[in-house]
Amino acid sequence: MNEKGMLYLCATPIGNLEDITLRVLRILREVDLIVAEDTRQTIKLLNHFEINKPLTSYHEHNKIEKGKYIVEQLKQGKNVALVSDAGTPAVSDPGEDLVALCIENEIGITSLPGPVAAITGLIISGLPTGRFCFEGFLTVNKRNRKEHLEGVRDDTRTLIFYEAPHKLNNTLKDMLEVFGDRRIALARELTKRYEEVFRGTITQAIDRFEENLPKGEFVVIIEGADKEKIKAEQQQQWEEMSVQDHIDLYVNQGMDRKEVLRKVAKDRGVSKREIYALQLESKKENK
Repeated sequence: MNEKGMLYLCATPIGNLEDITLRVLRILREVDLIVAEDTRQTIKLLNHFEINKPLTSYHEHNKIEKGKYIVEQLKQGKNVALVSDAGTPAVSDPGEDLVALCIENEIGITSLPGPVAAITGLIISGLPTGRFCFEGFLTVNKRNRKEHLEGVRDDTRTLIFYEAPHKLNNTLKDMLEVFGDRRIALARELTKRYEEVFRGTITQAIDRFEENLPKGEFVVIIEGADKEKIKAEQQQQWEEMSVQDHIDLYVNQGMDRKEVLRKVAKDRGVSKREIYALQLESKKENK
C-alpha cells in the first residue's frame, strides 16, 4: 500500500516575483501536482521560473468536487502543492477547506512561509503592530458589512481588512459611521513598482479616494478603539442604568447570582457589599 503524499502550502509573491523563496521553487519543481486558485495567474509564475508540472484549479465554485480529487491523489502517494492567486494560501481563500479535508483524511500538511499582504501592509502602516486582528474581506451587503464592523468596534487591537477598489468608498463611509474618525492606512500595489500607502484619518481617506478613483486591491489598516474612551462610555452606561436593571442584565444572561454581584460591582467601581445594600434598598422601595 502506497504511503500518503504531502500537501505543501506554498506562499507566492503578491507582486514582485523576486519575493518567492528558494524552497517554494524547489517544491514546485518536485511535486506531482500543483493546485491553483486561478490557473491563468499561476501559469505566468510557473512559466517565468520555467516550471513544468501538472496544474489543476481549486476555487470556491469547484472546491467540493475538486477537493475529493486532490485528496484521492494524495492518498495514492502523490505530493501536491497548493498556491493562491498571490500570497499565502488558506488566508481568505478556499485553501482553508482543503486543509480541513486533508486533516480529516489524516494527510500530512506543511506550510512554506512567504508573502502575506495583511502583514506587509501592517508593518508599513505606522499603526501599532503589537496586537492586531485580521478581519479579511467585508461582504458587499451593506447591512451585513455594518454588522461586521459593529462587532469589532470596541476592539482595541489594530484592525486589518482586505477590500476591492469598487467597494472601497462605501466601506470607508461605513467605517466612519461605526468607528468614528480614527487613524487609517490604505496600502495598494504592495511590492510592485507603483506601491502606494495612504496614511491619515478615515475622513481624509474618503476625500482622497472620492477625488482619485481607487485602483488595485487594498489592505486597509485601522487604529484600534481607544481603551480609555470605551471605559468612559461603559461607565456612563452603567451610571444611567439602575442597579437592579444592571443586575437583571447579567441574570438574564444566565450568570450565577454571586458572580452577578461581583461583575456589577466591578462595572460600577464599588464594593460588592455596596451593590448588595443598594439592591436591598431598591427592593424595599418597590414593595
